[in-house]
Amino acid sequence: MADLLSDDEIEAQLPDDWTRDGDEIVRTYEFDDYLRGVNFAQMVGEIAESQFHHPEIIIRYEEVEIRLTSHEEGGITDQDVEMAELIESEHDA
Repeated sequence: MADLLSDDEIEAQLPDDWTRDGDEIVRTYEFDDYLRGVNFAQMVGEIAESQFHHPEIIIRYEEVEIRLTSHEEGGITDQDVEMAELIESEHDA
């Protein structure tokens, strides 16, 4: 079980381009076409499985929205920030 982060901790640790939406951190990634977004979503799913931390993934025509929260804790924890950082590192690779 992870501890909830304070508002200040969330603000300080949130990766660039991620925002807070209540008890979730969110980022929308844009792609040139639908299949690139689907492939990205699959990669996020593989990271999620390896970390055993599963985001909500919303696939749209040229964008993929990722939403992270720690349901068991009722909010945002280090685990969410770490998952966002992993997604960022793979997206930028």
